[in-house]
Amino acid sequence: MRWRHFIAVAGLLTGIAAQAAQVGLIQINGAIGPATANYISRAINTAASQNDECLIIQLDTPGGLLQSTKEIVETLYSSKVPTIVYVSPSGASAGSAGVFITLAADVAVMAPNTSIGAAHPVELGGGSSGMESTNDIMRQKMENYASAFVETIADKRKRNVDWAKSAVIESKATTAEKALQLKVIDLIATNVPDLLKQLDGKKIGDKTLHTAGATAVAIPMILSEHLFQAFWQPEVMMLLMLVAIYGIIAEMSHPGAIFPGVAGVMALILLLYMSATIPINVAGIALILLAVALFIIDIFAPTHGVLTGGGIIAFFLGALMLFNGAPAGYHLPLTWIIPATVVTSAFFVFFVSKGIRAQFLPKQAGAETMIGKIVDAKSRIDAAAGTVFIEGEIWNARSDSPVEAGQNVEIVGIEGLTLKVKPK
Repeated sequence: MRWRHFIAVAGLLTGIAAQAAQVGLIQINGAIGPATANYISRAINTAASQNDECLIIQLDTPGGLLQSTKEIVETLYSSKVPTIVYVSPSGASAGSAGVFITLAADVAVMAPNTSIGAAHPVELGGGSSGMESTNDIMRQKMENYASAFVETIADKRKRNVDWAKSAVIESKATTAEKALQLKVIDLIATNVPDLLKQLDGKKIGDKTLHTAGATAVAIPMILSEHLFQAFWQPEVMMLLMLVAIYGIIAEMSHPGAIFPGVAGVMALILLLYMSATIPINVAGIALILLAVALFIIDIFAPTHGVLTGGGIIAFFLGALMLFNGAPAGYHLPLTWIIPATVVTSAFFVFFVSKGIRAQFLPKQAGAETMIGKIVDAKSRIDAAAGTVFIEGEIWNARSDSPVEAGQNVEIVGIEGLTLKVKPK
């Protein structure tokens, strides 16, 4: 009887332990960047502190930044909890940077009807003939580095090294089913419960996973990671560039406003900081600066809007080229480029042009408005003294050529409270 009680209690405790088992789960959707690297690192630490059986990283990405990918791979290598990268749901892909991340996981899994591949490094933006040879060398260096990088990852995780290299050099991609056949991945799972069932009993290092019936507990992004991910985007960089242009030009066309100038300089500093991570095409910047120059020149030149038209075209092309050297997932869509072009054109045509022209208009008030007017001499005027009557007041005046009372004189200058005149 006692043995029966003991077995019952042991079975109950085993059931409770099985029910208490849990795994961490995070979702990565979109481009890989600094916020992604920070999120994965924090999630791994959280899963380890919670004694989770493993951490599942549900992945769907077109690619991302190489530096952030490198940080994620290093984090996966040093993880204290088994990591499972799961390319899911159906229709998802692990492109470019996603290939490196998937191969670096302890267990690589894909859902049916997903794809992996095309990890060739992004080509540099084209330039002049003098820069083409430099670009070719840099392109070759990037390709060699990415090829060696993915080879070491695949070799470490005992996956298909040849396919991994071909994904980089030849931009090869494949489906989940073929990836399993080629030993690029370890499993195909239809959903998370199916994945947990297949992981049960799998040995990773010195740990055997007990995931059958385990609960998948989501580890969400914190506020700072959400903000960081939203901020580190080409759309935000485009906005910063526009603020820098608008602010600095507005300060120049309306001196003393202060706030536009300060906002413009701050936006420019942030833009330069972000450009160290997300590459900006130099030709795109040059075209945008050319557009600004054409907008301003057209204010003074009698071209009847021809230069403004050229500026609009230059700005559109510059914005189109601005991020064409960036990794997948960091390209600026036309839904941003077209409105930015329209707003910038309107800004220069209706705001900047009026502000700059106003600075060159003749004075409308003050003593300077009297210059050029013809008045009568109130008394004899010479180089020493004399008076004139203008705008209801008697002013002191002097003239290098003597003028008799009642003679017409033209006001040619003002020296303090004395008008300088000449005979008319």
